[in-house]
Parts: sequence; C-alpha cells; structure tokens
Amino acid sequence: MSGGLFVTLDAAALARLADQIAAAGAKAPLALARAINHTGAKARTQMIRALAPQTGLKRRTIVKALRETKAGAGGLTYTIRSRGGDVGLKHFGARETATGVSSAPWNKRSVYGGSFMRAGWWPHRVTKANWNGQVFYRSGGKTSTYRADGRGRMDRFVKAKSGLFIPDEMVAGASGAAFGATVERDLPDRLAHELGRVLG
Repeated sequence: MSGGLFVTLDAAALARLADQIAAAGAKAPLALARAINHTGAKARTQMIRALAPQTGLKRRTIVKALRETKAGAGGLTYTIRSRGGDVGLKHFGARETATGVSSAPWNKRSVYGGSFMRAGWWPHRVTKANWNGQVFYRSGGKTSTYRADGRGRMDRFVKAKSGLFIPDEMVAGASGAAFGATVERDLPDRLAHELGRVLG
C-alpha cells in the first residue's frame, strides 16, 4: 500500500506569475523548485506533528516511514510518500497484561485478548530477545520443532496487527488538513520571494 501528498503548481499559479517567470528566464525553473521544496518541507513538518497524536505512533517511527522526492528544474513537484502495510501493535506503546496486550493505535488504548509479548506461564513470564518486542497471537497450528522440555511441538504464532496504515493516515484527518493548509498559506509568498531573488 502506498500514499502520497504533493506540492506542485497549478495553471492559476503559473498565470499569476507569468510576467515574473518570463523575466527570470532560464533561472525560473530553479527558483520555482526552491519555493516548492521550501513549502513542502514546512508542510511535511506540520503533517508529522499532526500524525503523532492522530495515529498514536512515535514521531521517529513516522519520520522513518516517509520518503520525500524534491522538485527540480526538470520536475516541479515535491512529493511525500509512505509505503507500508498494517502497522504492528508493538509500535503503539504495547505492554503485556494477564488478559492480553494493551496497545494504543489511534491513541485509543485497548487490551487485545489472547495476544502476548513474552513466553512462559504467569506470573513467571520471560522476555525473548529475538521476538524484538513484537506482539503475537497463537495461530492454532504447531511447528515441526519440539519444545525444550520435550512436551510436544511448539505453537505457531502470527504477529498482531493494528489495522492502521500510515499511507491512509497521511492523507486523512488532521494530517492531510495540516499539509494542505500549509501549502495554501505559504506557497504563493514563497514563489514570489524566490522569483524576486533571481530578479534582484
């Protein structure tokens, strides 16, 4: 799954700036690209600030998931994309309880009954380093590997997912609104500023 947000120039913006663009000549595309990239970076910051409370994810997780493509003389579009699937419960402040893992996607904490993060019997639970803090459900099947104590084969696990997709969240709610509002507010003045620089 992928999603994206864009900063680009529409026909109306180009018409308003036609005289300045003509005067700037060969320097115009670079000036326009600088304006688009500057505005895109500001919009990205505002989008990330909105995404953290909207999703319940930590800022560093969101930043890691995003990819930006900057505008240049050959293409006057700044793009932010995120690719990824269903985010695991691990990433939402997950902690294990006796009835299941408590996690907070969309900043709404719930207990996911039957899920777990550690091995062993209560209250003597054991953290497994190679599980990397993931949350699991038992799938109902058995592995071909026998337990260390010889008492049968081990259970098969599947990672517990949240139902939250970052590409969807980027373009929805407060995140999409913050990005769009920043572009609408800041891009016209920045375009005029960058063209003014090359015109002296």
